[in-house]
Amino acid sequence: MNPEDLADCWVISDGAAGNERQALALAHALELRPRVIRLRIREPWNSLAPRLLAGAGWALRDERGQRLTPPWPALAIGCGRRAALATRLLRRWSAGHSFCVQILDPRIDSEEFDLVIAPVHDGIDGRKVIRSIGALNEVGPEWLGRARQQFAQLAELPAPRTAVLIGASTRAQRLDAAWFAALLDLLATQQARDGGSFLVSASRRTPPALVAQLRGRFAALPGLFWGGPQDGENPYAGLLGWADRIVVTPDSVNMISEACATGKPVYTHTPRPLSGKLAHFHAALKASGHLRELGDTSARPLPAPLDETREIASHVRERWLAH
Repeated sequence: MNPEDLADCWVISDGAAGNERQALALAHALELRPRVIRLRIREPWNSLAPRLLAGAGWALRDERGQRLTPPWPALAIGCGRRAALATRLLRRWSAGHSFCVQILDPRIDSEEFDLVIAPVHDGIDGRKVIRSIGALNEVGPEWLGRARQQFAQLAELPAPRTAVLIGASTRAQRLDAAWFAALLDLLATQQARDGGSFLVSASRRTPPALVAQLRGRFAALPGLFWGGPQDGENPYAGLLGWADRIVVTPDSVNMISEACATGKPVYTHTPRPLSGKLAHFHAALKASGHLRELGDTSARPLPAPLDETREIASHVRERWLAH
């Protein structure tokens, strides 16, 4: 039996867009067209997931409020701790028929799943664990080519084009007014030296007040600013496709991983020390040469694009076939 012959693949989303993208990226790398199930979990099971408490199966619903029912999928891919409750239960409900893959540290024993894919900075290991550096994603030559075609108008902006991808503060790094003032000073100095334009995109997590402030500041520089649906279609893919270099705020593992998968120079700005898992993630990418500090003008050669998803998919395929 070949995985390509199986249509019954579920991608289980816990509602976080970044987690859903990772699960979809793996399914697509396996050349599958999955059914996407976006979970709704009742309390207190939602807060306690993925711990398996009495009534958990009853509390687990899809976005329509329906319980998950057979036929069970041949492959289930979840990402995030809430999705881990579903993949854990599916493995039991299906009596082993469903090959259950969990992305990110499930915060319970990895033996509860058929396979766990977790970044090195999550700090877990085991016979069922495949470790990555960053987040799984679909960025690659074909993806970038489609992005350039879809957003062909961005080619008209002056080169060099610098994509600026903006997230929000986290416990590991506070992005306040002083942080953004320093970032903008560095970008203005770069523009005065090199010319070119800026392709700026805020994320869903970026506070509206910050989006408004940044829109005003970037208005003085040539380029494009996308702060939300009010600015039209999200050009994020086009920004990665047409950028000559990429600057990413240090908070987002997903955005940094996607930027590093383009094969282009990627920079971040960390004037304050990072902490925890995020610090380990940055250190790994800086050691490999995929990530640099903004202002670094060294002529180090670029490494190959960070292309982990397809390699990991081949390992998943091998384990699935063996199962």
